[in-house]
Amino acid sequence: MAKLLIIGCGGVASVAIHKCCQNSEVFEEICIASRTKSKCDALKEKLEGTTKTKITTAQVDADDVPALVELIRKVQPDAVLNLALPYQDLHIMDACLECKVDYIDTANYEPEDTAKFEYKWQWDYRDRYKEAGITALLGSGFDPGVTSVFSAYALKHYFDEINYIDILDCNAGDHGYPFATNFNPEINIREVSAKGSYWEDGHWVETEPMEIKRVYNFPEIGEKDMYLLHHEEIESLALNIPGIKRIRFFMTFGQSYLTHLKCLENVGMTSIEPIMYEGKEIIPLQFLKAVLPDPSSLGPRTKGKTNIGCIFIGKKDGKEKTLYIYNTCDHQECYKEVGSQAVAYTTGVPAMIGAMMLVTGTWKGPGVFNIEEFDPDPFMDALNKWGLPWKISENPDLVD
Repeated sequence: MAKLLIIGCGGVASVAIHKCCQNSEVFEEICIASRTKSKCDALKEKLEGTTKTKITTAQVDADDVPALVELIRKVQPDAVLNLALPYQDLHIMDACLECKVDYIDTANYEPEDTAKFEYKWQWDYRDRYKEAGITALLGSGFDPGVTSVFSAYALKHYFDEINYIDILDCNAGDHGYPFATNFNPEINIREVSAKGSYWEDGHWVETEPMEIKRVYNFPEIGEKDMYLLHHEEIESLALNIPGIKRIRFFMTFGQSYLTHLKCLENVGMTSIEPIMYEGKEIIPLQFLKAVLPDPSSLGPRTKGKTNIGCIFIGKKDGKEKTLYIYNTCDHQECYKEVGSQAVAYTTGVPAMIGAMMLVTGTWKGPGVFNIEEFDPDPFMDALNKWGLPWKISENPDLVD
């Protein structure tokens, strides 16, 4: 039915590729492209014979727009699924625009030399994508992604207006290392060491890193410490959910992780400012990434569950109402299915679903869209079908 070009071959991409191959009725052909073609070839070899999906591979530098354009024109895909680094979003969007091909990603653009991520750079493409008659679907991971779909679903089926959203991301997995990150270390550490922020009464409120801590009793997991972070879906939900007064994002961290992170910060290893070492310019955080365990290697070691969801407070028929929509995911079950831990799984599955929504025409429209702007129902149905079933509690514990 459709041909998909997937750019990237890391942990999340591996999950998305596995799920595309499970869904060969939709994805008749995929091309996996990465800077390191041998990784694409190894994944192709692993999956061929297990799927009806035709798999090809290619080498491409996602920073090179002319090379991306050449590849897209050669492959002739129905859509491009960007699972490369957030720094490369705009290059891939430029290439899709030139080739008039639909675009999907899982995380918003972030400048490589500034630890700041927001949607303004990608939203600037709205008119150009609309004029080209193509669709860009932003943030089709879990958070952002599924959490935004949860919000649209809650508004459509349970509320007349939503006033408060708390997005809670709990990873209770244990990989056995003293310190490791569950996704790209460079992106993860930049995110958690930045200042926090939340949206309240029409403006941003900024906090110091890890300044606001809460304890929450997560279903199927138990009590965990969680900390307020800035997160990109807050920005789009503040625009797209009517009646909103406050949106916060919390993520859980263990004390060992925080202690190691503080030590690394204190000695300058989390810095993104270039330094000279033995006559060469290096970036400390990129060096740290090179010596930390590869997140894609954590699958066989990681035990436990994740729980990610949204708590809503709003009004229905003039009365206050609360709702909690969430998913729990087991690390070991994910590894058995696709050879990955749950953090990559919970991002890779929605990436495939988002691509499916576009290539089947279920979601369509010229321009640049955040995921909550489309009808949530088919996406929610697909989550249940493809490995991320969700649950609803209408009387949840609230976060103060």
